[in-house]
Amino acid sequence: MKSVPLKAFKRCSTRRAGAAQLRQAGRIPAVIYGRQVTAQNLEVIAKDLTDLMHAAHSENLLLDLAVEGEERPKRLALLQEVQHHPVGGHVLHVDFHEVAEDELVTILVPVETTGEAAGVKTGGGVLEHVMFRLKVRALPRDLPEMITLDVTHLEVGKAIHIGDITPPAGVAILGERSQTVIACAVPRAEVEETPAAEGEPAAGDVEMIKEKKDEGGEGEDAKPGDKAAAKGAAKPAPKAGEKAPADKAGEKPAAEKKK
Repeated sequence: MKSVPLKAFKRCSTRRAGAAQLRQAGRIPAVIYGRQVTAQNLEVIAKDLTDLMHAAHSENLLLDLAVEGEERPKRLALLQEVQHHPVGGHVLHVDFHEVAEDELVTILVPVETTGEAAGVKTGGGVLEHVMFRLKVRALPRDLPEMITLDVTHLEVGKAIHIGDITPPAGVAILGERSQTVIACAVPRAEVEETPAAEGEPAAGDVEMIKEKKDEGGEGEDAKPGDKAAAKGAAKPAPKAGEKAPADKAGEKPAAEKKK
C-alpha cells in the first residue's frame, strides 16, 4: 500500500464543546496511538482528509503523518477507525495507528470481482457475494488496498473459498480455508400451487364411498313400485295340506272363512 502525506496539528481541548468548535472551523478531532508511543490528541483539516478518502478504494489509508511543531518530520500511520455522523455522513472523529516499517499489521480489505461468471452468463445462476472483506496480515507497505477475484470460470454450484485465493506477495489471508467468499448459486424457483383436478378430491379431503343395499335380490336401487312387487313376489306359494299365512294381523286364511 502506497503511503500518502497528511498534515496534522496538536490538539489541546479534549472536551465535547471543544470538538464541536473544531468541526465548525473545518477541522476533525483525532487521536494517534501505537505499541511504542503514548496516545496523543490531534486535529486534521477536514477537506484534506476527505479528499484522500474519496480518492482511495476504501478507508484503509497508509499515511505519512506530519504533526506540526514536532521534531520528527513524519510518522507512518494507518487510518484505523473513522466515525461518521449517523444522518449527514460527514466525519466526526478519526483514529490513527502508528506502525513501524518492519511491523506486521492486520487489517480488513474489501473484496471485488472482475468478469462475468459462466454460470450466470449461460447457466442462469446468480453470483453471491458471501464475504465483502477479508482479514489480511502484512508489512505496512505490502498491505493491499483491495483483493480482486476473477469469476469468469465460475460455474453454477461452484464457489471460491479462502484457500483458493492466491494473495499478493508478502500478504497472508487469515481465516478458514474452506470458508466461501464468492459463489454461483442456482436461483430459487417459485413454487406455484397446482389446483386439484375437477372431480378429484383435493389433498386432505376424504372421499366417502357408500355401499348400496340389495333390494329384492338386486344389487341396484329399486324403485318404490318395484319394491312392492318384489315384496309380493317374495312370498312362496303354500304347499298342499299347509295353511296359507295371513297377510295382516287378525285376518284368517281364506279356507277358514268359508267355514
